[in-house]
Amino acid sequence: MTSDAEQFQTLKKRLPDIWTALSSDPTYKHTSVIVPSLSVNQEELSKVTGAAYYEERLLFALIRLRNPNARLIYVTSQPVHPDIVEYYLDMLEGVPTQHARQRLHVLSVCDASARPLTEKVLERPRFVQRMRELVGDTKHAYLTCYNSTPLERRLAVALELPLNGLDPSLLGHGTKSGNRRVFAEAGVRYPAGSEDLHSEDEIVDALLELGQQRPAVKKAVVKLNEGFGGEGNSIFEYPPERGDRGALREALHKLAWTSSTETTQSFLRKFGVMGGIVEEMVTASETRSPSVQMRVSPQGQPSLVSSHEQLLGGSTGQSYLGCRFPADDAYRELLQQEAAKIGRVLGEKGVVGRFGVDFLVGREAGGDWTANAIEINLRMGGTTPPFHALEFLTGGKLDTKNGLFICPDGQLKYYNATDNLKSATYRGLLPEDLFEIVARHGLGYRTSTGTGALFHMIGALSQYGKIGMTCIANNPAEAQQLFERTVEILDNETDSSGHGVQAPLLDRHFAME
Repeated sequence: MTSDAEQFQTLKKRLPDIWTALSSDPTYKHTSVIVPSLSVNQEELSKVTGAAYYEERLLFALIRLRNPNARLIYVTSQPVHPDIVEYYLDMLEGVPTQHARQRLHVLSVCDASARPLTEKVLERPRFVQRMRELVGDTKHAYLTCYNSTPLERRLAVALELPLNGLDPSLLGHGTKSGNRRVFAEAGVRYPAGSEDLHSEDEIVDALLELGQQRPAVKKAVVKLNEGFGGEGNSIFEYPPERGDRGALREALHKLAWTSSTETTQSFLRKFGVMGGIVEEMVTASETRSPSVQMRVSPQGQPSLVSSHEQLLGGSTGQSYLGCRFPADDAYRELLQQEAAKIGRVLGEKGVVGRFGVDFLVGREAGGDWTANAIEINLRMGGTTPPFHALEFLTGGKLDTKNGLFICPDGQLKYYNATDNLKSATYRGLLPEDLFEIVARHGLGYRTSTGTGALFHMIGALSQYGKIGMTCIANNPAEAQQLFERTVEILDNETDSSGHGVQAPLLDRHFAME
């Protein structure tokens, strides 16, 4: 009997032909199955507000239905509000909504438990069978997931579909330790430190060694190998006695985290299970945190997807809050060159699908920018939904030479986006309330201008007062202005409406100069 791994490899051989057809024929007849499971460490994921609704982040993929021969199956843990589905279908220019709706199947396992969606699907054989029946011809269908683990491999085999993503056998390259090995092989600059650590003693040894290598270092970052969204990162501050193991150990028990629920005992327990790294916290007079998104084709060819300025926040400045497209002109080309080196290494190792590379760039007054590669996310991320939306809605593409996005009419596009637009006063807003506000104030995206505000993770709004937003405009200043205007309108609409209670703004205003 062939194993899941062997069957997975057989199915994977179909992907190059499907990829080629999708790239060359806008009317290619196919079925896309999307299971946006966050198959990551659930203890770390639980620190993210409204994490269950992150399954809605890929709903922009419904815009694929503008191809009249495309079918799409979208699976979630909990039912998606029908008005949210209509919101995305209404963006289909030139395609009757009813025609698209007939080619769409939005399914739910009706299970709100804090477990990966893929796990929930697999434990329901009748549900899997129903999915297979909806797919029909598997030769022209493929599976897309948020990230790839052995769970997604099992699902691909159960559905008899190739997975458009990472082979789980290559997951090691996506850990923090694996990232550092890839950086070394690619010949890119990355922070001093140590990887493949698994105990408190090894962390102390690594901190001691780093202090000797970098006598001026003041802080280090201790990271879990499988941290998610910066939640597995902690900040270590060197004591005056940096050469004393006892002093280092004592300081280790004073780590700082973004999450208010994390403890030293819990962190070190998880570190012992999954391992991690210690690395220098690179500092400069001016620092920024851009990222580059890449894709490796089934043929192993890496290509540039996009670049962004990232906003990191929280108490330690390690949590992803939002982004601006594209990355700054001053160093965008440098980042793209470094990411291309990493893409070539990953492509040679057999990685397929999307991934992102986070950088830390810095400079001293009047000096040149330097870039350190910080981590690789071998999965989709927070920058994936807004760029997906830009591509699908405008029909434009990225100029890989300069990293700018150009529409068919030659117009450049820019945006500000966030997954963390939050306020206690937003709680209680239903999707229909949001859409009414957007329509009344003319905030929504307009096909005629290719500008406006788009929303995602709408399901999290009522319970958590949280929503994702992308503001698309024709220049950076307009994108920032639209972002600020939209926030102001939402604030004004909810301040006295009885939705939730008054509270300080939460991780949502960000000025990107």
